[in-house]
Amino acid sequence: MRSLHFLTAFSVVLALGCGREATFQVRESVEQLHVTHATPGATLVVVDGKGKEVASGTVDEQGSLVFRRLAPGQDYLVKTTGKDPEQSRLLTVMSVESSKPKVESYAAQKLEAGFNYITMRDGTTLSAWVTLPRGKGPFPTVVNYSGYSASQPGDANPDLEFLWAEFPIMKAPPTDPSALLAGMMGYATVSVNVRGTGCSGGAYDYFETLQVLDGYDVIEIVAAQEWTLHHQVGMVGLSYPGITQLFVASARPPGLAAIAPMSVIGSTDSTLLPGGILNDGFAVSWVTNVLAKAVPFGQGWEQKRVDEGDTVCAENQLLHSQLIDNVAQARKIVFYDPSEHDRFNPTTFVDRIEVPVFITGSWQDEQTGPYFFLLFDRFVNAPSLRMTAINGVHIDGFGPKISMEWQSFLELFVAKRRPIDPAKVRNVSPLLYSNFFDAPLVLPPSRFAHYATYEEALAAWKAEPKLNVLFESGAGDPMALGAPEESFAHGFSQWPPPETEPLELHFQPGGALAAGAPTVAAAASSFSLDPVAGAVGVLAPGGDIWARIPRYAWQQPVSGGAVVFESEPITADMMMMGTASFDLFLNSPVDDADLEVTLSEVRADGKEMYVQSGWLRASHRKPGPAATRLWPAQTLQENAWEPLPLNQWTPVRVGTAGFAHAMRTGSRIRV
Repeated sequence: MRSLHFLTAFSVVLALGCGREATFQVRESVEQLHVTHATPGATLVVVDGKGKEVASGTVDEQGSLVFRRLAPGQDYLVKTTGKDPEQSRLLTVMSVESSKPKVESYAAQKLEAGFNYITMRDGTTLSAWVTLPRGKGPFPTVVNYSGYSASQPGDANPDLEFLWAEFPIMKAPPTDPSALLAGMMGYATVSVNVRGTGCSGGAYDYFETLQVLDGYDVIEIVAAQEWTLHHQVGMVGLSYPGITQLFVASARPPGLAAIAPMSVIGSTDSTLLPGGILNDGFAVSWVTNVLAKAVPFGQGWEQKRVDEGDTVCAENQLLHSQLIDNVAQARKIVFYDPSEHDRFNPTTFVDRIEVPVFITGSWQDEQTGPYFFLLFDRFVNAPSLRMTAINGVHIDGFGPKISMEWQSFLELFVAKRRPIDPAKVRNVSPLLYSNFFDAPLVLPPSRFAHYATYEEALAAWKAEPKLNVLFESGAGDPMALGAPEESFAHGFSQWPPPETEPLELHFQPGGALAAGAPTVAAAASSFSLDPVAGAVGVLAPGGDIWARIPRYAWQQPVSGGAVVFESEPITADMMMMGTASFDLFLNSPVDDADLEVTLSEVRADGKEMYVQSGWLRASHRKPGPAATRLWPAQTLQENAWEPLPLNQWTPVRVGTAGFAHAMRTGSRIRV
């Protein structure tokens, strides 16, 4: 047995010992190896401890190559091919568990106001822009983490010089609005570019494991700073920097105090494949845009850093060319595969979040979409939760009322103090909102500043309903129609609200919509599919969706291209909230069809108000195990897929996303 052991060990040494020392560089990472400074066009192979080739690839024009999905916990070599191969030193690929740094290593990194690099557990450096309030600190601190230009150094705006003394952050402001607002309210801010973007190192891949681990490390490093109050931080941001919060918080970094995600997706599949139909409008265009800016020097500002002597930024660009083509990945997805896609789906992991959560969303969000409501009943382990929903567009989470609720949340759970009323910020808020929303809106006073103690304010906050719905945003101020101020608001204990009652209406012959089931068994409505309808938007040419009152080109359905049903005028005001299920019988000469159902209100004055839509590819029609009377919850999985039987009546349920809409007496419901 001893001689057999000796021979085995000897064969391993022989396999690993041949080849001259590599001139290229290799960084060991979590389930990956990162090669730089190799010969462009060369073929590199990865061999394990037994000399078995486990991966190979071609070096790109920058001399870089990333090997992904390598089994952790064993030794590897990276080698060139040919008669006189080069080989690396012995390399260890880390697992998630083995990669976790020692706690003291986080405190060893020191950050200061201005531009910084933060070193991750695998040695990759991320670029960060830090702002500190006046004074010695410690300060309540928030982190903004995204693939946009978060860490781009702020440029002074001389037109705002009169604000610099009162608000130091205005002298060199961060690019993210939430970080800017937090800084004006006395918070230290740390804005970080995810790996593979800006001046950060590494290669971009949509919410890969490394991106989440980086977020964990960033939180712990920032929390360890001497100037961070309580050595705990919050996370802030709308859209991309909102979505990152869900992923990072699910990893449960100890230094995280609370998160405040705004305008986020509910799940990647509902945004990318609503009803099983590829969203090649926003979803694909967003990924395309992010990838275009994740290439070397893709965001533009990196070149200036390098020209000014930033050698780290220059070196970090080398791996940017190894980004993953997430657009191509998206276009290949036909079915939802839990083993592959659950890790990108916040509905499957937000139950792991164990810090307070403040989340907002807009029912008509033209970017991340209206499916944020899928998260509302999933934060089961968040000790404190506040959810706000509003009709409106993507950026409306920055409206005055929500901004003050956001500030109160940060005060209570990040600063951990009785909320301070930001009177000085309120004084300049009309200037800020005039630039942002084209309306001189004003931040309201803090609702919690009058309490005598922090404990009293916290108790009052916790006593309020978890879900707050703002109705008729845009109609709250007659002098600023379209600005994000609501007519009224209502609180609910949970989602879906238990006090709602289903309203059942039936399609009738001739396009009517009424409570009773139709009595004519042979009645049917027909339409022909329009292949280009899915690419037609409602914004007028040259219109701006973020204008206070956008110029829409709302066209009535083309004759023969849709069916329309409309109710009689309602006889009493009605508040509609939740989801809707449109239960159809479909008879088709082809085995699949893409369906869109739109719910709207036709007011007494004849104007039509959009409420919500739903989408379904009919082959994905089978309701899922979570289906309810008002939500079919299709899984989009292959085992539930079935073509339509030809020329047969087949039940099909199309669910709409969530909505909240008040209908007045005299209005009609249109489908």
